[in-house]
Amino acid sequence: MLQLRPNCELCDCDLPPASADALICSFECTFCRDCATQHLQFTCPNCAGELLQRPRRPVNKLLSYPASTERVKRSS
Repeated sequence: MLQLRPNCELCDCDLPPASADALICSFECTFCRDCATQHLQFTCPNCAGELLQRPRRPVNKLLSYPASTERVKRSS
């Protein structure tokens, strides 16, 4: 199950579970759309994987399977 991380690893902006602006790689590294397009060219800086739109979990499933609250920030 996806963690649905709460923030962009680059700029640390909030990415709520329903955000259409969250992009992830196959390792679930998470970035906002602005960072993915302007800085990363849709390539994960951690694993070189492709960044794609993160699926959104249905609201009724978030009650039983909540999103992660652990913020991950990429070190410079």
